[in-house]
Amino acid sequence: MRRGVSSPPVDSASYSNLVGFIFIFNLIVGTGALTLPGVFAKAGWCLSLVVIILLALVSYITVTFVIEAMAGANAIKHWQSLQALRYRRNSNEDENELLSNTESETVPLTIHNAEFHYYQLTQKFELGEMATMFFNDFGRTLFYLCFIIYLYGDLSIYSAAVARSLRDVLCEHDHSNSSDISISESSSMHLLGDFKGNENRACWKEYNLSRLVMYRIILIGFTIIFGPLVIFSIQKTKYLQMLTAVFRWLAFFLMICIAIKMLCTDGAKGHPVAVNFYGIPSLFGACVYSFMCHHSLPSLVAPIKTKSMIAKILSYDYILICTFYIVLAISGVFAFEHIEDLYTLNFLPYRDTTDGFMSSFFIGIDYFLSLFPVFTLSTSYPLIAITLKNNLQTLFLDMSRYNSYSIFIRGLFPLLAVLLPFCVTYFTENLSTLVAFTGSYAGVGIQYVIPVCLVYFSRVTCSELLGNGIINQFQSPFQSNIWLALVLTWSVLSVFLVSIKLFS
Repeated sequence: MRRGVSSPPVDSASYSNLVGFIFIFNLIVGTGALTLPGVFAKAGWCLSLVVIILLALVSYITVTFVIEAMAGANAIKHWQSLQALRYRRNSNEDENELLSNTESETVPLTIHNAEFHYYQLTQKFELGEMATMFFNDFGRTLFYLCFIIYLYGDLSIYSAAVARSLRDVLCEHDHSNSSDISISESSSMHLLGDFKGNENRACWKEYNLSRLVMYRIILIGFTIIFGPLVIFSIQKTKYLQMLTAVFRWLAFFLMICIAIKMLCTDGAKGHPVAVNFYGIPSLFGACVYSFMCHHSLPSLVAPIKTKSMIAKILSYDYILICTFYIVLAISGVFAFEHIEDLYTLNFLPYRDTTDGFMSSFFIGIDYFLSLFPVFTLSTSYPLIAITLKNNLQTLFLDMSRYNSYSIFIRGLFPLLAVLLPFCVTYFTENLSTLVAFTGSYAGVGIQYVIPVCLVYFSRVTCSELLGNGIINQFQSPFQSNIWLALVLTWSVLSVFLVSIKLFS
C-alpha cells in the first residue's frame, strides 16, 4: 500500500520492541547454528572464539548499513511523492499563481522537515527493491546473481540435512567400536556414531543396500514431495513458522542441557585443538552463514513500533546470539569425542532393550533431536524455493509480459529452482563443504558487499535529491566511509584466504 506524505502512518500490523527482538533472534538463529560445533572442532576452540566474535561484529556493522539504506529508500520515495503532489497542485493553478509557486519551489526542502520526516522505516523495502533504486543495470544483475547463488546453496544445505538426518535415523548403527554410551545407560549421555568414510557400509545387515544409496532414495523422495510446492505461492505460514520456532528452541535447549550434563557427570570426552588454520574455510563459511539475516531484515524492521530503538534491539540480538552460539559450540566440542558436521547427528537414538519409562523418555528425546532438521527445514524448503523461483523470473523475464509467456517458459523456473540443488546434493552430502561455499562466497556478497554498496549509493542519491541539510536519524553509527572501505577490504581478503585454504 502506498503511504501518505503528510504524516507518518501507524502500521496496524506493528508489534512491540520485545516481539521485534524475538522475531529478529529467530530469523538469525537457524540451520547454520547446527554446523558450528563441527567447525569449532576442526578449526580449534580458541581460533573459533576469536573468529566468531569478529564476524559477529562485522555482520552487525553491515546490518546497520541495511537499516540506513532502507531509511534512505523511504526518504527518496517520500520526496518523489511530495514532488508529484507539488506538480499536480501547480498544474491546476493559473499562470500567475504558477509563477508564484515556482518561486517558492526554490526554497530548500528543509522547510518541510518540521511537518514531514523524509527518513523513516515505515515502508518496507526489500534488498531487491533497494538494488533497483540505487544500482544501475549491471549492479542489479550482479545483485540478483549473488542472491540466487545464495538461495541455491541454502536449498542444497536443506536437502542434504534432511536426507542425512532421515538416513542416519533409519539405518542401523555399529556400536561395537564406539567409546560412547547411550543416554539410557548413563546420565543422559548420547551415543555418537562415527560414519565418516562408511557411506558404502550396508544400511541394514539383512539387506544389501548401502547408506549412500539410502541417502539418495530419501533425497529423491523429499524432492518429489516438496518440489511441486514451488509452483504455488504459499502466503499464510504464520502458525507454521510459530510451530517451527517452538521446535527450534526446544531442540537447542535440549542439546545445550544434555552437553552440559555430560560434562558435569563424565568430564570432557572431547579434546579439540586450540588452533588449526586448515579449518578456517569451514569455520568462516559457517559463521557467515549463521549470522545471515540481511536479506530478510526489512520485513521485520518495518512493523516495529519504536523505530528509534532498532539499533539497540539489533545490538542486543547480536550479543545474545553470539553468546548462544559460543555456548552451543563449546559445550558440544568438549562433551563429545567426535562432532558430526550436523550437530543433531550426535544425538542419534540408541535402540536397546532396557525397560522403563526413563529409558523410553530419553530415547524419545534422541529421536526428536535427530529428526529436528527434518521438521524445521521441510517447512522452510518450499518458501526458499519459491523465493528463488521469483528471483530467477525477475532476472531473466520481463515481468510486465509474464502472462504472455508460454506454459513451458513459466514452468521452467520452478524446475530450475529445484533441479540444481537436487543434483548438487545427489553427488555430495558433505554439509561442511556446502556451508563453506555458500557462506564464504554468496554469503559474503549478501552480508558484506551488497550492504556496503547500498548504503554508499543511497547516501549519494539522498545527498543529490534532498541536500545535506536533512539528517538521517537512522544513520549507521559506523557512518565514515573508512568503515565501508574496511568492510570491503575485509571481504576481499577473507575470500582470498578462504579460497587458498579451500582449494589447497
